[in-house]
Amino acid sequence: MKKDTVIIGAGLVGSLLSIYLSKRGYNVKIYERRADMRKEKIAAGRSINLALSDRGIKALEEVGIMEEIKKIAIPMHGRYIHNADGSTAYQPYGNDGQFINSVSRGELNKMLMDLAEKNGAEIFFNERCDAIDWKKKTVHFENAEELTTIHYQLAFGSDGAYSAARLTHQLQHDRFQYQQYYIDFGYKELNIPAGSNGAFMMEKNALHIWPRGNYMLIALPNMDGSFTCTLFFPFEGDPSFASLDTKEKVRSFFEKTFADAVPLMPTLEDDFFNNPTSSLVTVKCFPWVRNDDFALIGDAAHAIVPFFGQGMNCGFEDCRVLNELIDKHNEDWHLILQEYQNLRKPDADAIAELALNNFVEMRDKVGDPKFLLQKKIETAFSKKYPGKWIPAYSQVTFSPQIRYSDALKNSAKQENIMQEVMALPGIENIWQDEVVEKMILEKLH
Repeated sequence: MKKDTVIIGAGLVGSLLSIYLSKRGYNVKIYERRADMRKEKIAAGRSINLALSDRGIKALEEVGIMEEIKKIAIPMHGRYIHNADGSTAYQPYGNDGQFINSVSRGELNKMLMDLAEKNGAEIFFNERCDAIDWKKKTVHFENAEELTTIHYQLAFGSDGAYSAARLTHQLQHDRFQYQQYYIDFGYKELNIPAGSNGAFMMEKNALHIWPRGNYMLIALPNMDGSFTCTLFFPFEGDPSFASLDTKEKVRSFFEKTFADAVPLMPTLEDDFFNNPTSSLVTVKCFPWVRNDDFALIGDAAHAIVPFFGQGMNCGFEDCRVLNELIDKHNEDWHLILQEYQNLRKPDADAIAELALNNFVEMRDKVGDPKFLLQKKIETAFSKKYPGKWIPAYSQVTFSPQIRYSDALKNSAKQENIMQEVMALPGIENIWQDEVVEKMILEKLH
């Protein structure tokens, strides 16, 4: 008999999980604390555009919905760097034909909700998870009018980084491990509107970055010709969100620091003061599962910072792995959940570390000539020996067959080798010599 399943949270991961389970014949009900975003206007300034890449795509293809999602996705084939001196540089991602996709979080979530309902899931809105009774297998939800008690045979907490389901699980578990780590940087959404007739005012098929050492601005394209910009910036210090406290200071700072972006941002000052400043948190916890009927999934289990563009992709991969395990263990949920946790916990910890490391690369190193030379050497070596060297970014973004935990180990080993290569005297002149290639091959062995 297929189980009555409750999913707490109708975000990206909860909606996708419901599609996987509904297609298997499970009776799925999703409870979401917010209003239905398809009927209500989403608050401005709350969404970093998402970078959908191969891990997420693989999950969407498995449930047969990627063709629908493509309609709201814009391919980005590389990074378009805007340097402080006004020069620009283009850095392709991976090999020819490899790209990531810019998607609006809101539009993607709406589409996934529609597809969830189409596949048989029911979604209930304005329902806040109040408590879970593990013995009776009931979840208590509260809305404006009443308290509702829902019985479940299988339940998932997919209600994000500040998960109520996780909190209930945590408070009623005597050995629950929990760690949250905030970086000293926040983010604020800004906007570059479309030009006349919906024209893109910058290169459309790229992720734009203004790296400035300790902070950065990025911009991702939208279907309507606009770009969603995100400023990643210190909370305190100079400059910081705290120090830019007047419109004049904001205008002056941006004109000096992001000179080529300012003419494209007519609502800069209003956006800066009207849109919220949000924090960036990494969440690690354990265990994710309880008995054979409850699991945390997505950000509720492993929230990460957005600098590798893998938060959503990692959550979608959770769903795909879980689906494989349902087949492997013939719907024995005790075995399914234990192996799900054993497989995904090390991978979630690894991508959390990789994401934090990538922040330094994006804001600081992408404009550094020595770093760019290092990447050029790695790319050339990888093209010649694709079986021996896959660049770290490609392992994470374009290689779903490589686990995040293995990508972390591989990239650490490769980085150590490259540090030795970059220390060679006159490397900028000899990087194409056979001696460098031989050195890398020897180090790999």
